[in-house]
Amino acid sequence: MATVTKENIGLLHEKLTVKLEKTDYLPSFEKALKDYSKKANIPGFRKGMVPAGLIKKMYGPSLFTDEVLRSVDRELISYLQNDKVDIFAQPLPLETDIRQLDVNNPADYTFHFEVGMKPEFQLPDLGKANITEYKVVITDEMINNEIARLQNRYGNMKDEDTVNSEENVLNVIFSEVNENGEETEGGITKDNSLLVKYFKEDFRSNLLGKVLNDFVIVQLDKAFDEKELDFILGDLGLDKNDPEALKKHFKIQVTKIGMLEKKDMNEEFFSQLYPGQEIKTEADFRNKVKEEIGAYWTSQVRNQIHDQVFHQLVDHTEIKFPEGFLKKWMKTQGNAASEEQQAAPKSEEEVEKEFPTFLNQLKWTLISDKIVQDNAIQVNPDEIRQFAKQQLFGYMGGMGNVADDQPWVKEYVEKMMKDRKFVEDAYNRLQTQKMFEWAETQVKPAEKEISAEEFTKMVEAHQHHHH
Repeated sequence: MATVTKENIGLLHEKLTVKLEKTDYLPSFEKALKDYSKKANIPGFRKGMVPAGLIKKMYGPSLFTDEVLRSVDRELISYLQNDKVDIFAQPLPLETDIRQLDVNNPADYTFHFEVGMKPEFQLPDLGKANITEYKVVITDEMINNEIARLQNRYGNMKDEDTVNSEENVLNVIFSEVNENGEETEGGITKDNSLLVKYFKEDFRSNLLGKVLNDFVIVQLDKAFDEKELDFILGDLGLDKNDPEALKKHFKIQVTKIGMLEKKDMNEEFFSQLYPGQEIKTEADFRNKVKEEIGAYWTSQVRNQIHDQVFHQLVDHTEIKFPEGFLKKWMKTQGNAASEEQQAAPKSEEEVEKEFPTFLNQLKWTLISDKIVQDNAIQVNPDEIRQFAKQQLFGYMGGMGNVADDQPWVKEYVEKMMKDRKFVEDAYNRLQTQKMFEWAETQVKPAEKEISAEEFTKMVEAHQHHHH
């Protein structure tokens, strides 16, 4: 009868020894041999009439090895399940000489494996965590800017003959030229659309009074401030870090002059933006815009709280790892591109370089698993279906009032439910969302007012620090 024993060889690092007796694998081997002889197709013999000795000589060694290894796997899995041994990845075989397996002399065999044990650990008390809930102050300026943006977005473009305002919209052609204004052979040519006020303030006077087909010749860094210059360089396919690119000369020719007529602040405009919401007055409209700006910043603040919770959990949860086992696993197994593909071994240097990142990811996985298990967090198929619908409507610009039970919507959702990658991704995203929703019920954040600009700078600085 087979036995499995365990021996500690390091921190959370165990050696498993599987001892097989002949009786554990021989009956199944003999049955496999018999089954094979019934199916074997060998020239010169009728099917099912091949002598057993010939079958054993031809196929015995491989069938024998298969049955022995299958018996080992079965014993290992049974042991891990029955003893509830919680391990990382899968057992790694220690050196075993497969050549010891001899179909002509069946014997008792011993196999050795090493496993990395998952550690036990405690999560920090989120109720005592130092978490800040920022309250972004919605100013009149923010409301005015958003209203102006909406008026422009829904406004009408009127053609004009002459550039007479910083608010004029210019359709232009950028053509690369030399210092004398002669077009460069094979140079860059690109259409663009720009407001006059996108140019440097001291350059704008060069554009006022221009008519269709007039042009100016400029060096890019003389015509545009840094923010617009980055955009223009990117559009022209130039590297903003290349000093030579900034000095290039371009002819900018005006092909169309327009003036955006802002949408009037009236009930028709309010209804166009918010159909069926009974917004009649400018005051109602301003309140609605303020509400939407507030909703946006509330979602940003919520994301930022989630980030604080993440760091609280990762930085204040102490977890010990079987590092020796994990490095060995990374070296031999951790580089496979897919489940089916055998990994190419990593070098010691590659393992050491990648190990800190790998360990951080593993730590977050363990923390996530613990939160999910301790709080019975589940994601059901209907929630994944709803996620697919939301994603579909998001792709299609919100879809207004389209009913989500239309046949084509159902058809799309069911198609996505058959896509394994989509389902796994949706499951993970929804599970993570529910984890942070649970965390929100645990924390007791201190409120702090902040301006939108300060909040944005703080988030950008944090992201920069982590890249």
